[in-house]
Order: sequence, then C-alpha cells, then structure tokens
Amino acid sequence: MSNQNTPDTETAQDADPALSAEEQLQAEVEQLRAELEQTRADVLRERADLENQRKRVSRDIDHLRKFANEKLLGEMLPVFDSLDAGLSAAGDTAGPLRDGMELTLKQLLKVAGDNGLRMLDPLGETFNPEFHQAVSQAEAPEGATPGQVLQVFQKGFVLNDRLLRPALVVVARQD
Repeated sequence: MSNQNTPDTETAQDADPALSAEEQLQAEVEQLRAELEQTRADVLRERADLENQRKRVSRDIDHLRKFANEKLLGEMLPVFDSLDAGLSAAGDTAGPLRDGMELTLKQLLKVAGDNGLRMLDPLGETFNPEFHQAVSQAEAPEGATPGQVLQVFQKGFVLNDRLLRPALVVVARQD
C-alpha cells in the first residue's frame, strides 16, 4: 500500500484545512464575544461603583454641612445656660436689663435655630430617655402623671435631630 493520493483523499485533505481554518475563525469569534461580554460587565461594574461613590460623597457633604457648626454651637451652650440663669434670677421683674437679656437670648436662639440647633425644655412633657437624662425622681404632685418631667435643671439641645446635650430633669415617680 503506497502513499498515493486518490482524488477522494485529496478532497478530504483539502477540506480538513478549510474546516480547521473555519473552526479557528469560529473559536476566535467566540473568544472575542466572551471578551466583549466581560468588558461590558466590567464597564457596568465600574459605572455602578462610580455612582455609589458619587452618592457616598454627596451624603458625606450633606452630613458635613449639617454638622459643620457642631463644635461652635456646642461651645455656645454655656452662654445659653448663663442667659437663662440670669433671666431666672431676675424673676418676673420688668426692666431694661431683663428686656435686654431676653432679646439677646432670643437673637442667639434664632441664629442657632437657623443653623439647626433646637433647645429642649421638656417641663410638663413625658420623660423621653433619648433626649432627657433623669437626675432624680419625685412624688407626682396632683394632676401630674407618672413619668412626667416635673423640673428641668438644665435644658437640652438637639442639632439637626442629633442630641448635642440631654436635658437634665426630675421625673414624677411611677408607683
């Protein structure tokens, strides 16, 4: 048996290289499609990461804006306390000094309020452990309900819904 090529074997041999070239092209096309899909997935992932980062930065900036004055406003709390104590010491006596102190306190509270600070004066309200700190309990006088704030030693402050300082209170005893 010799190695002679018959017309049938020549066609088969010629067809094999054609098939293998076609198969190679098909494999290359499939590989390119897979790479394209991977690249699309990577682009979508990167877009999502960028969008998440943009949202995170936006939240951080909003948070910074809301609480940028926290230190300054926190340092002003003793000023509010002093003016409030001065007004309490002056009693109900009308006069230019009292009027001046009231006006000063109102102006300070307005400026602080414009910056997100809110005073807590819970006298007569129900005790709320999120905003009040009970320093003692007392017998509930007639008309008071158990858990009601009877006396405020020190007013509390909230900055943009974040507790800056709790109100120090006396609470009606629950029997």
